[in-house]
Amino acid sequence: MEPDELLRAFAGLAADIRTRLAGLEHPARRARTERPGQYAIDVVADEVACTHLHRLGVRVVSEESGVSGDVTADVTVVVDPVDGSTNAARGIPFWATSVCALDAAGPLAALVVNQATAESWTAVRGGGAARDGVPIRPAPTTRIEDAVVALSTFPARLLPWRQFRVLGSCALALAHVAAGSLDGYLDGGAVHAPWDYLGGLLLCREAGALVHDVAGLPLEVTDPGARRHLLAAATPELAAALRPAA
Repeated sequence: MEPDELLRAFAGLAADIRTRLAGLEHPARRARTERPGQYAIDVVADEVACTHLHRLGVRVVSEESGVSGDVTADVTVVVDPVDGSTNAARGIPFWATSVCALDAAGPLAALVVNQATAESWTAVRGGGAARDGVPIRPAPTTRIEDAVVALSTFPARLLPWRQFRVLGSCALALAHVAAGSLDGYLDGGAVHAPWDYLGGLLLCREAGALVHDVAGLPLEVTDPGARRHLLAAATPELAAALRPAA
């Protein structure tokens, strides 16, 4: 399956999710299911995403519905239909659909869309990364004192970064590291699953930013039970400077 075909399919499912959720207002947007941490909008978005992806004949791994599709397929698509569900439920304009296809060689093609603004990031293995079709690069920041860093949960220690943000979407935070809007991103522990970070991982790699698991575990996994402790940075020097906070 060609990357361009995958990206077209990803764009279609993201657009349909945006349309399906656009008409929902409070309290419908804040409605919960019986599953802890899950909103009703997560289920609606997942149905849309899986409908699109099953047409591709791929193995699907979704945050909301687990593994489905052709489990013997050569390509696995990992999807987070709504990354930043609380933001989406409360009308905070920072929530995403994140989709990443992997083959035997690892991440192949990815799309991350800020559904509140329709801003989109794409990446293809060996083909670079772009925001709304314009190639992106990370910032040249090397010093922690100059860095604007996004956090997820509390860091192990505070560092003298210039500023920090807690934004509520791992996929979008990594996209902004790839594009140079943020200089780094740091988890406070092993809290993120593959659907949270794989799209952003490929964006960062293709743009030239670094993403690591703090414990050195592989990031190119599709196991729904896997959790990783992420550290992303625009430069190797900044990655080293951020490490004491991990």
